[in-house]
Amino acid sequence: MNDNNKRVDTTSGDSAQAPSDMVSELNNIDALSQYFKSEAGTREGRAIPPLEKWHPEQVADMDLIIKANGEWWHEGGHMTRESLVSLFASILWKEENNGTVEYFLKTPVQKLRIQVEDVPLLINDVGIVNEDDNSWLEFTTTTGDVVRLDDEHPIRLNSYVADGNSDANSVDSVNRHEENKRSQTDAQIRPYMEVRNGLTALIGRNAFYHLTDIGELTERDGETILTLQSGGKSYQLSMPAE
Repeated sequence: MNDNNKRVDTTSGDSAQAPSDMVSELNNIDALSQYFKSEAGTREGRAIPPLEKWHPEQVADMDLIIKANGEWWHEGGHMTRESLVSLFASILWKEENNGTVEYFLKTPVQKLRIQVEDVPLLINDVGIVNEDDNSWLEFTTTTGDVVRLDDEHPIRLNSYVADGNSDANSVDSVNRHEENKRSQTDAQIRPYMEVRNGLTALIGRNAFYHLTDIGELTERDGETILTLQSGGKSYQLSMPAE
């Protein structure tokens, strides 16, 4: 796996404890930041904690939403502290139960459920790295993840429809049918990439345009094919017609 993020075990593990007053306040953004920094201890560079080894029993909701454009909003305010967003991104956790996907900020003592409009990560940079006689396409997210295009981290094109009406009960069946028709028309085809722990990143527009310059565009059966070279292998994407 060519994920370049460092994974560092901490001594807290499953048995990590926090004072009861801290547990009750972990959904406070500043308290969560201070708590996680204290748990992280001294680490060099960006590190992803061993989230898979943490099994907190407490689950709470946090008023935090990751917008479809990659912005983080807390209690109605845009989070502009990049260091804080990057810290929280390192404890992002995804779970799927009975077809329902949920996202959390995960600590050893609590999972804080958050909302994600599309996907939780955004890639804003792509470049070519030469290593061991191979050239790799390397992608960087706005929150510091670095990943290379390979079989474990593929790129795919999926449709995305912005949810203009989150309250399904507020429209009758006729209006809902019209909404579905408009959704099919308004669907955007977006490029996504697998990053870590089941988390997916949207490849930003500028980064994807750069990919089309790096790769080779060909026509086949009325489709435009983007061929990318990474790690000695070829990867193809069928580009939708404009």
